[in-house]
Amino acid sequence: MRFFQNKPQPSLNDIRCPLSGLALAALALSLEDEPERLALRLPYPVDAFASELEEALKPVLAGRTLHLEGALPAFGKPLGKVKNLIAIASGKGGVGKSTTTINLALALKELGLKVGVLDADLFGPSLPMMVGTRGQHPDSPDGKTMYPIEALGLYTQSIGYLVDDSDAAVWRGPMASTALMQLVNETHWPELDVLLIDMPPGTGDIQLTVSQKLPLTGAVIVTTPQDLALSDAIKAMAMFEKVNTPVLGLVENMSYHRCSQCGHHEPLFGDGGGVRLAEEKGVALLGTIPLTLNIRHHTDAGQPVVLSDPSGDDAHGYLQLARKLLGEMLKRPVPPAPIDVKMV
Repeated sequence: MRFFQNKPQPSLNDIRCPLSGLALAALALSLEDEPERLALRLPYPVDAFASELEEALKPVLAGRTLHLEGALPAFGKPLGKVKNLIAIASGKGGVGKSTTTINLALALKELGLKVGVLDADLFGPSLPMMVGTRGQHPDSPDGKTMYPIEALGLYTQSIGYLVDDSDAAVWRGPMASTALMQLVNETHWPELDVLLIDMPPGTGDIQLTVSQKLPLTGAVIVTTPQDLALSDAIKAMAMFEKVNTPVLGLVENMSYHRCSQCGHHEPLFGDGGGVRLAEEKGVALLGTIPLTLNIRHHTDAGQPVVLSDPSGDDAHGYLQLARKLLGEMLKRPVPPAPIDVKMV
């Protein structure tokens, strides 16, 4: 006699979010599991992930219609209309942090987020060049406050919009920190899901000011595989830990050089240093980005590669980086919505 065991039917609790790996049922902000309809409201925009979500949910739909909606919440204390502020930092200059920031911003925009970029490097602002806005100046409604400059679908602000390219900002630490806070607080930021802050290298006054005075959702550390860069990346991570800012992940930039002619990979700055550091520190490795002529050329031209070559391998790397960052953000607890109490 043969016995047949029925296979257990999959439940909604078995379905995982394609970004975070968390159970969709637990991640959903609201859920309607009805005989004719399954509706989920998720904590991120769903349009870019609709096909993945539909495929993941197919085992539990059983012919029902699927309704998906979502928006990114504030994972910490918002700054005015800005839901989340994320510092993009490195302990050392020259690791490609600004290039990473602008391409990450564009990749997040492609995933459906409304994104701003603040250039916090007062002594070497590079944002105007990277987004093609050199020589532009922000509009001011009253001579004191400013609107960010919209470029490439991003809302941008930089000291480079306020001083000539040939001028040097000669400020001591406290003056620079005050100027940065003015740049943040005197800008009329629109409603943004994320404001990426391109930090200056190091762990000095400006970095501490940003970490202590702005409600950061978290930080992303950019390094190369080289030992010199890694040692400074460790210092940057330690600084954020001391001010209770979570490190959302690490990016190993310039992981290798990819030849534009033959595609050969050469580990110019060492091999796998950032990968090992992420493992040692227990933080997510968000991505490994190569050093390529394509990335450099399009960045210098004010048309970063995510925008100018969206189907290429380099753009794909930044899109994967954005997905992983979003996934790490989703693992953060969402604060409860404030209760509106009305006296009657």
